[in-house]
Amino acid sequence: MAKDPVCGMYVDEKTSPLKEQVRGRMYYFCSSGCVETFIKPEKEMKRLKALTVFSAILTSIVILVMFVIDVPYVNENFILFALATLVQFVAGWQFYRGTYDALKARATNMDVLISIGTSAAWLYSALATFMPAAFGTETYFDTSTAIITLILFGKLLEDIAKGRASESLRKLIDMQPKFATVVRNGKELRLPVEQINVNDIVLVKPGEKIPVDGVVISGSSSVDESMITGESVPVEKEKGSQVIGATINKHGLLKMRAAKVGSDTALAQIINLVEEAQISRAPLQRLADRISSYFVPIVVAVALLSFATWYFVMGQSFIFSFTILVSVLIIACPCALGMATPTAILVGTGKGAENGILIKNGEALERAGKISAVVFDKTGTLTVGKPKVTDIVTFSGSERDVLLCAAIAEKGSEHPLADAILKKARESKITVPDAQNFRAISGKGVSASHARRSILLGNRMLMKSEGIKVADDVESELVNLENRGKTAMLVAVNKRLVGIVAAADTARAEAKSAVEELRKMGISAAMITGDNERTANAVAKELGINTVLAGVLPGRKAAEIKKLQQSKVVAMVGDGINDAPALAQADVGIAIGSGTDVAMESGQIVLIKSDPRDVARAIRLSRFTVRKIKQNLFWAFFYNVIGIPVAAGILYPSFGLLLSPIIAAGAMAFSSIFVVTNSAMMKRFRMN
Repeated sequence: MAKDPVCGMYVDEKTSPLKEQVRGRMYYFCSSGCVETFIKPEKEMKRLKALTVFSAILTSIVILVMFVIDVPYVNENFILFALATLVQFVAGWQFYRGTYDALKARATNMDVLISIGTSAAWLYSALATFMPAAFGTETYFDTSTAIITLILFGKLLEDIAKGRASESLRKLIDMQPKFATVVRNGKELRLPVEQINVNDIVLVKPGEKIPVDGVVISGSSSVDESMITGESVPVEKEKGSQVIGATINKHGLLKMRAAKVGSDTALAQIINLVEEAQISRAPLQRLADRISSYFVPIVVAVALLSFATWYFVMGQSFIFSFTILVSVLIIACPCALGMATPTAILVGTGKGAENGILIKNGEALERAGKISAVVFDKTGTLTVGKPKVTDIVTFSGSERDVLLCAAIAEKGSEHPLADAILKKARESKITVPDAQNFRAISGKGVSASHARRSILLGNRMLMKSEGIKVADDVESELVNLENRGKTAMLVAVNKRLVGIVAAADTARAEAKSAVEELRKMGISAAMITGDNERTANAVAKELGINTVLAGVLPGRKAAEIKKLQQSKVVAMVGDGINDAPALAQADVGIAIGSGTDVAMESGQIVLIKSDPRDVARAIRLSRFTVRKIKQNLFWAFFYNVIGIPVAAGILYPSFGLLLSPIIAAGAMAFSSIFVVTNSAMMKRFRMN
């Protein structure tokens, strides 16, 4: 049994159904029923190091016996056979296992070429050892053992580079505190974090990490949330404030109630998203996989054809022709091709996570680089999302009466404008009674009743649908407010207009620079909102946005995105809830998140910091990652295009140059290391 570092549950390696296995990383169903990640890179690294050292020692002895040491009284080939057999079937067993798995799945991979090439060299040498009359006395045990050693050494270097590349993920896992102080039955208990339950009371002392997500029930302090949200300035917390697990309590004592534990915490969700992205396949990866599936059979055919040409047509010796066959098989191993995309995705998604940009899969990472238009939702995305009441216009009665009616109607609503109206009522010391028959009318407003009064609060469309005429002087007042960038809501009581309540939502400080960054990148920015055209244009003008889609009901946003997709690759940026259909319709859905609930299904990319400038950063990261993938693929293809003809002996007739299998194995290992190193260098990429 091993504890899952993400959800804290226990995983049985033997009985849990294996989901997928990647080098050094196992995916199991944990005991809670969810698919989680069980990482054991140290165990895998130790095993690979041991095999590499074992293979290197025996290979060194084989070479010494063959070329340096003269062993008296014993047929040296028997010694070489014993040593080479250990290397072939102990150190090299993973290649046979990989070949079996590939062929069982009716596919081919690099293990097929390695096992065929080394087995051919070992088998011929074994036959020469035991049947020298038929096969001669010359053996190639040095070739088979050296090839396996070099390939294992290359894999070890790859794993070291990959370990560094996935360092960001391990940092996320290490951020979670191990213990917490929990109050149960009036006693303070020091418990492992995985034993905390929802609604437990937790004490967080100054300097300690907050163990799980929750709500402060007493105390006040400033909390460093930079490791989750990227916000460098500590955030003040008091009674009722939400806190995030793994953040650091700076000063005061906080008593909190646990709200999300285990796999539900923000940190666990972030880790899950990064993990899923790092094992996902991008379209370029699927292309490489398809090419590899055809490439391996072609290479085997080329190797056999080369052997036949040199042996039967050119009249060369069997040993000469056989050497060429093995060289072609070894140098053509498509391991660099197979690693070109996943290593770049591994580093790219990790780099994004470090900077508060969660990319859910490789496809989203690749597609984001092709974006030519970004559509922003207005409220909560380009604006703060916390409007304030600025004006109360009366047609009948006092301002206090109009505000009271508006507050009664909005008391059952969760809209940001409702919060603004209720806050204004509290500031005016108005007691707001509960309404009856509350009804939210999508894209128009709300209706409610109280004390024999039927109250309507909303826009022109609501009044028109209810048969209430908006007079010219009322329209003039509405236009005046909207031209100043305010959202004006009509208030009607018993089918009679009594006033207007206007609210304004200030633009985010980063919104204008976000639009400017996109424009510099050659990407057009648009704004979509349910607000009227005048209010929307006022906000758009302030931010420098030229394209405005105003008065769009929530159900129509996806249709507007679809229209734009006819000529552009479109990204939709929204809050991930009301904008879910549009986020799903867009080529790339980018969800704005607060960092406390990042597992929004609607967006393919989640911006934890809710900073619109991260849209441009995500696109730049995507373009850089795709550029690295293409560099890796070019190198892998170029290497094979040059290496295979040379290994096949194309330079031998003119220059007398022939590539030995050992040099071919070294070159193959170098190509893989180059690809991994090129991807690892992405860690130097600057997001700003």
